[in-house]
Amino acid sequence: MSTLPVNLYRAAQVREFDRVAIEQYGIPGTTLMERAGRAGFEVLRAHWPQARRVVVVCGTGNNGGDGFVVARLAQQAGLEVCVLQVGEENALHGDARVAYEALRAAGVEVTPFSALRLKDAELIVDALFGIGLDREVTGAWRAAIEAINNAHKHVLALDIPSGLDADSGAVLGAAVHASITVSFLALKQGLFTGVALSHCGKMMFDDLGVPQEIVQHAAPAAVRLAAENLPRLKLRARDSHKGDYGRVLVIGGDHGMAGAVRLAAEAAARVGAGLVYVATSAAHASYISAQRPELLCHGVESAEQLQVLLEKADVIAIGPGLGVLPWATELFNAVLRTSLPLIVDADALTLLAQHPRTCANWILTPHPGETGRLLNCASSVIQHDRYHAVRQLRAQYGGVAVLKGAGTLIAAGDAPVSVCTAGNPGMASAGMGDVLTGVMAGLIAQGMTLADAARLGVQLHAQAADEAAQRGERGLLASDLFAPLRVLVNRA
Repeated sequence: MSTLPVNLYRAAQVREFDRVAIEQYGIPGTTLMERAGRAGFEVLRAHWPQARRVVVVCGTGNNGGDGFVVARLAQQAGLEVCVLQVGEENALHGDARVAYEALRAAGVEVTPFSALRLKDAELIVDALFGIGLDREVTGAWRAAIEAINNAHKHVLALDIPSGLDADSGAVLGAAVHASITVSFLALKQGLFTGVALSHCGKMMFDDLGVPQEIVQHAAPAAVRLAAENLPRLKLRARDSHKGDYGRVLVIGGDHGMAGAVRLAAEAAARVGAGLVYVATSAAHASYISAQRPELLCHGVESAEQLQVLLEKADVIAIGPGLGVLPWATELFNAVLRTSLPLIVDADALTLLAQHPRTCANWILTPHPGETGRLLNCASSVIQHDRYHAVRQLRAQYGGVAVLKGAGTLIAAGDAPVSVCTAGNPGMASAGMGDVLTGVMAGLIAQGMTLADAARLGVQLHAQAADEAAQRGERGLLASDLFAPLRVLVNRA
């Protein structure tokens, strides 16, 4: 069992890895299945050492074969094992049939699935579907998945929780809620974003001992953000001054929404921007200055008044609390006439959706609802395949696209999509997106490219939230991120 790799792949790529291992490297399919089953059993024993009654629910494909191996090893270890089969026994072929026969030869009975048999289990092993599932689960298969979930037991999923699409992470009708998922051979991209995160539990990985060149020769479909692939900030010279670290202009805060623009501006300052200007409603400028005197706040009521600040800025963040009234439209249009790098967020994304255009020099930071408006579809469509959505967003609007949410995705240039696996449900609170906008703007001000600022900014933001949530996720405020952000950015 190894640490999680950073590279993620599509199901077709993983199937090709399997084929190459068997046909070109001479590793029998039964050997790979045996290794997968043994890896699953090792996870079972390591994480549930007290479990004595184990129910293994098997399908008729190779994932079911992995389950048969787990069951045989569990029986040999003296555990009380019940193996439940979904689908006809005569549908078992190839390596799965070999594993089935070995299980029967070991004296383990395989019985048709019954939800009643789950009642006394201390642990359920999910071996129903592997990565080949590409249609909605129905009939007896769906009933089995729902029974597993309704049993309220710990579940170990082999390779992927049954019912998930390996590429998108979408639930195909119904999907198992696993406590732990042990993924084999290579990580599947769909398991790291959106609703899949609620189904996978803790992710573990085993490469099944195949030569690593098999996987390394393939371009990953996506990449997890991790210490080894994150960009780094330059060390500061001892004789530097605030002008060396850039000038951020944050625009927003229409009447009643001063908090959003203030959060974004302070975030830019907390990650090291030299000067942070705020263009906001005149009614808010003095209030924000009193709250955070380090911010240079200006009441701006027209594009003409904004022009003075645009001439001072190195990077612009627009949208937090901006609103969609004529004042917002006027300021947004003025910003679009500049050539400065932009972070476009919140209400500015709504204005962009009304009059779409492309730009190579901006970062768009929509949540699924805003992405739906930008792509003219429902947010449920976005969430069904977040990878497709973020690529489509970048293709249609240019620049760098950041699709926020659980497992935030970043599409930039021709590089694989980046996936953030840090963060927690406590971030589902007002102002979190405003802080992210400010973080990215502050990093660009210090010389980072848009792509690097998006990747590092998303990761810092999520890690800061994890630090801040150590005393509990519920009640986490966006402003709670400022203290850990300062610590983390100094490590970066």
